[in-house]
Amino acid sequence: MKGKAYSTDLRSRVVADVAAGTSRRQAARIFKVSASSAVRWTERHDATGNVSPKPRGGKSRSPLERHRAWLLALNAKEPDLTLVEIEQRVFETLVVRTTESSIRRFFKRHGISFKKKPARRRTGSAGRGSSA
Repeated sequence: MKGKAYSTDLRSRVVADVAAGTSRRQAARIFKVSASSAVRWTERHDATGNVSPKPRGGKSRSPLERHRAWLLALNAKEPDLTLVEIEQRVFETLVVRTTESSIRRFFKRHGISFKKKPARRRTGSAGRGSSA
């Protein structure tokens, strides 16, 4: 797991030191940061004039969000479909490759769960034979 981003103030001081003539590696030693950080911050400043950290995080949206209305309508129309069946329908209808877990996360975000239905429960008591 990655740590917290360094402050903009520290980044600015490292870049200012490099601009004043200190090497990137020497500035890194002075400010107790890695040499690669000093290099990246200086390059970012040279390219953009900014030393702020880039936004963090992965993908912002699921590819299924574009098909939200269709997926929710499918679930409303056929609530007994399994995740595997929904995955097949998504591919057949929308020509979108996805996974069962991606579909599960999509429905979880929209407050829809896939619980076992009462009709699928065992009959009789579990773990014991019939009493005679």
